[in-house]
Amino acid sequence: MSVYVITGVSSGIGFGFLKSISEDPQNLVVGLVRNKAATEQKVATELGKRSNVHILHGDLTNYASLKQAVADTAKIVGERGIDYLVGNAAFPSQFDAYSPIGELGEEPEELDNVADKLFKTNVTGNIHLFNLFMPLVLKGETKKVIAITSGHGDLDFINNFDVENSALYSASKAALNIIVAKFSAQYKKYGVLVFSMSPGVVEVGHFDDLTPKQTEGLMKFVGRVQAYAPHFKGPIPVEGAVQTIRSLWERASIETGYAGAFVSQFGNRQNSPALNGHSVVLDWCWVDKVALLSQGSDLNLGNR
Repeated sequence: MSVYVITGVSSGIGFGFLKSISEDPQNLVVGLVRNKAATEQKVATELGKRSNVHILHGDLTNYASLKQAVADTAKIVGERGIDYLVGNAAFPSQFDAYSPIGELGEEPEELDNVADKLFKTNVTGNIHLFNLFMPLVLKGETKKVIAITSGHGDLDFINNFDVENSALYSASKAALNIIVAKFSAQYKKYGVLVFSMSPGVVEVGHFDDLTPKQTEGLMKFVGRVQAYAPHFKGPIPVEGAVQTIRSLWERASIETGYAGAFVSQFGNRQNSPALNGHSVVLDWCWVDKVALLSQGSDLNLGNR
């Protein structure tokens, strides 16, 4: 039996984790979400009655809610502790998704607001999450903390392919990778493996209509993707991504060099088979369309 605490299980990869892990009745899954009632309804509708699934309210931007989630989790798991703490929830900004950083400065107030929200959610929120849940992790048998990050936080990818977009989001994920390394530095000696991983290019369905300007930014990014991975075949379904990610976090260990690491879903930053020898795997909200464009599909970017 393994005990999991996972943030952001209401949709996308997070719900995929919840669904896959709870299929084994021996596992126990605690999912943290902002909208508890809606997620409980979704679980009941799509998964049926699974006594090993517990949905709790937990918002990365609300410290009190995370503290209460820890108390509620402790009541559920008792002295067993938790084996896997998965920081999956994040704020994916649309403001900087398609524009270079110089253009963001034309809207200074929005830049400030989005940057604050990104760092409060993706960075500070995970610091609080890891700090608050660490006592339960230390009680667990497996003792693993995984942050779901992004290839956008990789300096080599940005520098080698002049990737201009998603500056604020990228910075928040790069900061998260540093935070993960700092937690690893503190807790590795206690047997806790802390590392961050990009989930890869996954069809998560987070894509709305684009303006002409956003379309231009997207097309520029598509060109960077094509240069980076000429044989990229497109995103994989959530189910496939979840299996690959779980396989990695189950086999990863301090002894094999994962402590504090930032890796792809294949466990490295070199020779990733999915991207023709390149390692940094892109994720996020527009990758499904990027994949179609990369394959030469005729697509109306204004509609989905």
